[in-house]
Amino acid sequence: MTTAPPSPPPVAERSPLRGLTRRELPFVPVFAQSVAAIAPSGTAVVTPAFVIGAGGGGMSMVAFLAAAVLAWGVALVIRPMAQRLAVTGGLYTYVAKGLGPAVAVPVGWSAIVGYAAVSVSGLISVGTYLDQIAVTAGITGFGGTPTIIALLLAAAVVAAVLMVRGIRLSASTTLLVECVSVVTVLALMGYLLTRHGATTTRAFEWHGGTGTLAMSAVVAISAFVGFESATTLSAEAYRPFRSVPRTLAWTPVAAAVIYLIAVAAQAVALASASPGIAASSTPVTDLLLQDNSRALTSILDLGVAASFFACTVASVNALVRVLFTMGREGIAPAAVGRAHPRFRTPAPAIVVAMAAIAACTVAYLVSGAEPQDGIRSFLTLSALGYLGSYLPACLATPALLRRIGESSRPITILGTVTAVVLGVLMVAAAVSARNENVTVVIAYAAIMAAAGVFTLLLRLRAPDRLRGIGIYDEPQRGDLLENVTFR
Repeated sequence: MTTAPPSPPPVAERSPLRGLTRRELPFVPVFAQSVAAIAPSGTAVVTPAFVIGAGGGGMSMVAFLAAAVLAWGVALVIRPMAQRLAVTGGLYTYVAKGLGPAVAVPVGWSAIVGYAAVSVSGLISVGTYLDQIAVTAGITGFGGTPTIIALLLAAAVVAAVLMVRGIRLSASTTLLVECVSVVTVLALMGYLLTRHGATTTRAFEWHGGTGTLAMSAVVAISAFVGFESATTLSAEAYRPFRSVPRTLAWTPVAAAVIYLIAVAAQAVALASASPGIAASSTPVTDLLLQDNSRALTSILDLGVAASFFACTVASVNALVRVLFTMGREGIAPAAVGRAHPRFRTPAPAIVVAMAAIAACTVAYLVSGAEPQDGIRSFLTLSALGYLGSYLPACLATPALLRRIGESSRPITILGTVTAVVLGVLMVAAAVSARNENVTVVIAYAAIMAAAGVFTLLLRLRAPDRLRGIGIYDEPQRGDLLENVTFR
């Protein structure tokens, strides 16, 4: 008589993500992660001006509204995976479970590009706006690249210390900073509306073609990306299948309200401003200076710097958890898959990531490039990185639901439509890219080509590692009721 092979245990004895805090983070730090990663207050000051300058106020409103709808669509599609899997790899792990490891590796690289690029942009913004405060106040010794570099390096050290000390501390800090910044920025937007009026027709003019709209939409989407970063904390969240899906659903909506107010206010204010201010790299600051409002200018700059500092912390928090997952799977060096024994954070990955991001930021500024150009270029690169991970994730959810026998027609339709729109948008933006955006598109394409080669090498030389991609926090005995009987 042939005996049946032993079945796998119903629960895991040890979590593959052991070492990190498990089932401890309440809802507020989880929500703070996504909010801070978006940096709504800082982005509301910086990004609308780029889009308004390219396509006018009318195109800007359409671009931001379309970006909000698209981001919300992505959130709704990936939400079912957040309701079923507690992970640290975020979309990288979701795609591995839905479309397979071979697709997941490039997605992981794309997500890393998104998190890293927005972190570089954040550090540049912190240094630039803190330096601007000192210059506005007339403090001697400030102004110029050396000062900006010193300030952003100090911010990088503080951010690393916060992240190593614990996710709850860093998330709570970033949420507090972001809340104060949002209130400050919205108040200043209201001030601009009352001080700089213009006719509605002039404020919401539309100029530029389809290509300009596509690139403007990509830049607008960069204002929403990062909302999914809460998924990288789901293994550490107290109630991951409740708090993470809620965060995914509401963060894009809240951000959209802030951005549409900011776009309308800046479009109206810039319509009545002089051509020099409209063409400036910091038009909102120049508008306040035009009114001799140095105090308000400093408050605005401080709010933007604080918001982008919070964004950097949140983005690196997500980035290092993707690296941590890859380290545990053998896809990245094993060192980044280790956790601090006391603080229970991916400390080695934090140190490596912050050092690399700070070095990239310094190298860019030392090359003689303008800080505002760097902010714009790295935000665009981050948008491409995020879109490159969102598109496969929208296809992965329907595939995963079919695999587990829970197929959903609405999710399948929404996922397919959203993926097609993302693909068309990326292609249109790449084709219509001009000047510095061409370099950004080429850089992203080169990184994705390298990711494809790396995946092929894994398939040929380490197929077992490739098959092992997709670890998540599996149920353990302590998660079950005591009266459950195992046989």
